[in-house]
Amino acid sequence: MTNYFQNDLVSVLPDITKIEFKKIDKSYFKVILINFFLVFGLFLVGLVLLHQLVFSEQFNQYIIYVYLTFMLLFLLIFIFEKLSFTKRKYALREKDISYKQGLVIKKLTTVPFSRIQHVETDEKPFSRIFGLASLSVYTAGDSSDDLVIKGIKKETALQIKEFISTKINE
Repeated sequence: MTNYFQNDLVSVLPDITKIEFKKIDKSYFKVILINFFLVFGLFLVGLVLLHQLVFSEQFNQYIIYVYLTFMLLFLLIFIFEKLSFTKRKYALREKDISYKQGLVIKKLTTVPFSRIQHVETDEKPFSRIFGLASLSVYTAGDSSDDLVIKGIKKETALQIKEFISTKINE
């Protein structure tokens, strides 16, 4: 009986850093800013209401420090969002799709087409204003999306979805 099983050692690994990644559309930063200002605006309104209705007179002598801390936090998160936006990139190759992100904690996700169950595109309200969409890739064995690329042009997202759907149906 002849044994045909082979399990050779891999001596040369592919270099994923040599992939040419595409940047997320610059308009998506406007969407991030709109959401950012909405959230911080609500927090600021809440802080003002607390200041006017809840805080005691003894605490009010320190209120300037509370507002300064709030504004400093606002500024730091804004700077972080601006710097981390440039790190969001994706690559579509012949057999897989990759997405990388992260300023402090870097994350690179690659999903081979052979593992993909289905692909979805969606448009959130603010993204729709700028003609942007998100692409979600789902693989077998998990109930959540395994790869989400937010902030690409709607036409591009639909083209990628069609390309992947064609590949997984081959």
